[in-house]
Amino acid sequence: MARLLNVIGITLEEPETVATRSQSWLKVFLQPKMAALLLLGFSSGLPLYLTTKTLQAWLTDAEVSLTAIGLFSLVGLPYSLKFLWSPLVDRYIPPFLGRRRGWLVITQVGLLIAIAAMSLLDPRQALQPLAVLCIVVALLSATQDIAVDAYRTDVLAEPEMGTGAAVNVLGYRIALLLTGGLALILADRLPWQTVYLLMAALMVVGVVAAVWAPEPVLRDRPPESLADAVRLPFLEFFQRSGVRQGILLLVFIVLYKVGDAYVGNMSTPFLLQAGFSKTAIGAIQGGLGLLATIVGVLAGGALLTKLGINRSLWIFGGLQAISNLAYYFLAQADQNYQLMVVAINIENFCAGLGTAAFVAFLMSLCNQRFSATQYALLSSLFAVSRDVVSAPAGRLAEATGWPSFFLVSLGLALPGLLLLPIFAPWNARHVVASRPGLDDQEQNQL
Repeated sequence: MARLLNVIGITLEEPETVATRSQSWLKVFLQPKMAALLLLGFSSGLPLYLTTKTLQAWLTDAEVSLTAIGLFSLVGLPYSLKFLWSPLVDRYIPPFLGRRRGWLVITQVGLLIAIAAMSLLDPRQALQPLAVLCIVVALLSATQDIAVDAYRTDVLAEPEMGTGAAVNVLGYRIALLLTGGLALILADRLPWQTVYLLMAALMVVGVVAAVWAPEPVLRDRPPESLADAVRLPFLEFFQRSGVRQGILLLVFIVLYKVGDAYVGNMSTPFLLQAGFSKTAIGAIQGGLGLLATIVGVLAGGALLTKLGINRSLWIFGGLQAISNLAYYFLAQADQNYQLMVVAINIENFCAGLGTAAFVAFLMSLCNQRFSATQYALLSSLFAVSRDVVSAPAGRLAEATGWPSFFLVSLGLALPGLLLLPIFAPWNARHVVASRPGLDDQEQNQL
């Protein structure tokens, strides 16, 4: 067994070494910047449901027409288009708190004011002003996401990326629980305006975290002009990777989570058509499923510290693909609630593992000088697989039936996995020859 493990590049360690490595993992989790990333993740997730799901509940209570409620979904466009103004975050340094924390505080204070202003309106009497405020919140929230992603990319060394991604996503998910769950519970007891005022007050968490967080060391001067901030991130990326390799890398980013995106897009319709109750689906997907995702992300972050980004992409990507089989078996069963719980938890846990590895991979591709722009562009490509490439999932399910659909979704995960030897060789330590934006001495420390 030891010889076999050595062949594939895994060596057995002495117990003392394993214990020492476990202590080093714990030290990574307990760093002050990890606490900052947890709180900044919370701040990043807080505004999302306040302009989407929770807002829809408020508008429904206010007897706003379904047509108008549907149109409110357009306020989410800034999240998809944020790469258009991300160069501003790279180019301009606020006059306080530094390049990253300054932008964080500006957007967070703006969000606190804008969400509080929403609490002053009644949708029955001021629907249009409420829509305008929702757009303002979405713009500020998308800009905060740019700043949080750039801060996380800049402040973390490569061995910390999985852990940093994990705690950041944990904070984000906690915020979704509060704004999507607690807010609705409070709305049964308090006026919606009071609920939104309380949610606005929670933005103070982000402001405090941004002021307290350590500012990343700026190793290179920012772009000297806005034109450079727009142009140079593209040039640097393709000069570093090569045009052909760079295009293939972008294709890999789109393809890596396609299989997972297809299942995520169709899981709720499948469960409803399979005869499961809405209450059970909501409780298991929104409760146990969300918990499984959080556990998966945290486990992925911890394992990534040991395995490295490359091997994590292989192992977690494989598990992410195979997890689709849980839904295949559920589709073959006859309304089995126990199997539904197992399928949802397996899929969400493995998706969390894959997310931890993939976010760390995207961060490792960014040059610190342009991290806001490059990460925004790369994450937008990831969104393409989630929102665009997976759009035909419903048509595919209608054409094939549910069992075959889940088998096809597993097959759709294979192209991304087949590109792994090119972009994440199993035995290579780094995803790229060197992490951009670090000098030789810092590379050696990684």
